[in-house]
This record gives sequence, structure tokens and C-alpha cells, in this order.
Amino acid sequence: MLLTKRNCLNSLSTLSVLLLVGTLTPSSSFADNDGLDERTNAALDAAIAGNHRSETNRARDQYRRPKETLAFFGFRSDMTVVEFSPGGGWYTEVLAPAVRDSGKLYAAHYDMNGSAYGRRSLGGFLRKLGETADVYDQVVVTTISEPGSAPMAPAASADLVVTFRNVHNWLDAGGAAGATATFAEMARVLKPGGTLGVVEHRWPDAATEDPAAGNGYVSEERVIALAKDAGFEFLARSDHNRNPQDTHDHPNGVWTLPPDLDADDADKDKYRRIGESDRMVLKFRKVTD
Repeated sequence: MLLTKRNCLNSLSTLSVLLLVGTLTPSSSFADNDGLDERTNAALDAAIAGNHRSETNRARDQYRRPKETLAFFGFRSDMTVVEFSPGGGWYTEVLAPAVRDSGKLYAAHYDMNGSAYGRRSLGGFLRKLGETADVYDQVVVTTISEPGSAPMAPAASADLVVTFRNVHNWLDAGGAAGATATFAEMARVLKPGGTLGVVEHRWPDAATEDPAAGNGYVSEERVIALAKDAGFEFLARSDHNRNPQDTHDHPNGVWTLPPDLDADDADKDKYRRIGESDRMVLKFRKVTD
């Protein structure tokens, strides 16, 4: 979904961000190879260093920290993984080669018969996969499912579902009910006890966040509540994608910051120095009966 809502925000100090981070639990901090078996560690290293990745995407590793993020989620190279709404495929570049030999990746993308934006996004993603078949030939592209439709992967088949910076889209499109339904669709394809990993732009104060997430930010408390409503248990959070330089009060929301840099030319260097947004990294488990 193409987002156009850009609300002006109330200023929040970096100090308030730091204070909030210290109060939320449980919390974890992972080195980039913590918990990885030897085969998975090597597979991720090879995928991240692969020449199928553009220099532009490699440059974002310092902000997105893919190896550390996947290690925190408990990723293994022999897992069945569902990537929910992969967009242009930034994380697909890492996941697809990492599971290619011994695991499976489902990429649940937009419906080809949906919106014009969805068609453009899906088309670009499919072109990416087709142009580097030796990396992406085992990726199973499916359609994001809705309640009552066929699931985006076989029911109760996935060890891990991951979604990156998408919760604000669900809130913008369908409010809390729509977001909860989306979390439930991810639960539908997870094995009992399977893991959900969520990365999202972090708003530091649940009391002041935009209910529609029109600025692109969502509070951790809200994401956790939505996931719990869909039958997930919150396991842990990691601070490795926290950015204390992000004041969250940008004129065009999160899109003011890199990589979009939706700002006046005179201000772009200032936003480049801030870097990409402050982000939560949350891990959940599908509750079993």
C-alpha cells in the first residue's frame, strides 16, 4: 500500500527515547552471530556478502543489521520461512540464498489483481527474482492472505515468519482490527510454537502516537498488544536497531530520513547524519492450545 499520510509531529527529546528504552522488558542485546549454528552462520555470511546485492542495499546493513536481526529471531538455514510483504526484496536477498540448500522461503507479496501500487511492487520483486535465478530459483512467491482465503503458505508449516516495517501499513489501511487480522494470518501459517519476528519504526510514547500511524511510527506497546490479540506470546525485544539520534519529530514522518530523504535539499545532510529510523525488533511465539 502506498502511504501518503504525513502528519506533523510533536517534538520528543532523545532523552525521552532513552528513558523509555530502559523501562520496556524483556530485553536482549545480541552479537551478530549469537545462537547461530556453524552452517547457518556461514550461510548468512555468504548471503550478505553475495554479489547479487547492490552497493546501495549493502550500505544499509549498518542500519538494518540483517545477521544480528535474524540471529535474534532464532533463524536457521534449514527452516521453512515466510517473509510477509517483502516489498522490493531487501531481506529476500539475504533469506533466499541462506535457506536455498536446506530450507524453504515463501515470499508473500501483493495480489497481482490488486492496486496499481501493489502491481508495481510485485512486478519489481518478480523481475528481481527472475534476473538472478541462481539465487532466487527456490523462492515460492505467494499472495498475502486475508481471513477466509487460502493461506499464504501451507497452514502450520512455517518455523519462522518475519515482517519488516509493515505494521504501520496495516494500521493505516485497516486500523487495529485490520492489523490484528494480519497478525492472525501470520499465526495461521506458523507451526505450533513457531516464531514471529517483527521489525518496525518505533514511536517512543504510546500515549502520543498517531492511531493511524500516518507518520510511519508505532509504539512497541501497541505492536505487542496487537500480536497478543492474535494469539501470540511476546518473548523478547532487542535494542540493536535502536537509533537514539532519531527524534521522531520529522516534517514528513519517517520518510524524512534515509533511505527516502523526503526533505528539502538544504536539510538532507542533517537527516543523513541521523541515519535510518529508530526501530524495534520484537520476537513472538505462536501460542499452542
